Amino acid sequence: MESLDVIVLRHLRDWRSQGMRALLATVVRTWGSSPRPVGSIMGLCETGAVVGSVSGGCIEDDLIVRYTQASKAGISDALRDGPPQLLRYGITADEAHRFGLPCGGTLELLLEFNPSAALLGTLVQRLESGGLVQRVTDLASGEVHLESVSQIDELSIDSKTLKNTYGPEYRMLLIGAGQMAEYLASMALFNGFQVTVCDPRNEYSTSWSVPGVSILSDWPDDAVRAFRPDRRCCVLALTHDPKLDDIALLEALQSEAFYVGAIGSRSNNAERHRRMIEHFGQTEKSLARLRGPIGIFIGSKTPAEIAVSVMAEVLAVKNAVPLPRDLDVAFAKNLQMK
Repeated sequence: MESLDVIVLRHLRDWRSQGMRALLATVVRTWGSSPRPVGSIMGLCETGAVVGSVSGGCIEDDLIVRYTQASKAGISDALRDGPPQLLRYGITADEAHRFGLPCGGTLELLLEFNPSAALLGTLVQRLESGGLVQRVTDLASGEVHLESVSQIDELSIDSKTLKNTYGPEYRMLLIGAGQMAEYLASMALFNGFQVTVCDPRNEYSTSWSVPGVSILSDWPDDAVRAFRPDRRCCVLALTHDPKLDDIALLEALQSEAFYVGAIGSRSNNAERHRRMIEHFGQTEKSLARLRGPIGIFIGSKTPAEIAVSVMAEVLAVKNAVPLPRDLDVAFAKNLQMK
């Protein structure tokens, strides 16, 4: 599946190109618990059509009423031209309850009215080409300009400017094109990852059945180098063949990939560490980022269930959620230091 941001921006482009009024809503600040993270966007058309999300649905409903029904009634809140507007939800306990915000959470939106169809077209075109683009909005005038950037920056807003970076979705490189990889690739696509699979073994790569995935037949280390993993990438070795998995993992560990891991039992993982230390000059410190066995323990036995556990762990690491296994390792290290 495509990045949700691209889907939202494309719909906005199409609405505006057809002469319809629309707004772009961006979550710019949150306090306490909030249903969507900073940077989440949604588009609202004058017809009441919505794409994207800034909450679990209640705030979207309020915006529809406020800006589309108001338009029909000639009320001042109607979709209009003009500078962006900041709108805060969930300030009081009553509002938090009304809008379904958890634990009294509060969020602030920036609403941009009738964004330029031409600039939206340019932005979508760059994103579809794999570019990384920062959209800069002047809060006083609503004017927007686009800047090409080399890395993802967190959304920033001050009294004058909103800067939000859009770019390629998270990427996943799978070494091995077996059944497990097909399940994992399907889940990754559903979660908005761009997926590439590498397997030099023709008997596996030629029978691949999941659409929307790039297939490579290169040797895994070459594939990892060509993939150029960054902080929005993960690399997973799934072949159980050290000749293929090890060289990919060693290359990936030199990158900024947020997740590097390999399938296998605890004994297989220990043997992998031993090989890499004895034959490739690695140390326990250099292998600290190597995850294995991969996956959150849920008693999995089938390839499909194992893929669920692995995808859950990848998402947890991506979202900076502490995992029980990581907490156990940190606790053991603290004991050793005492």
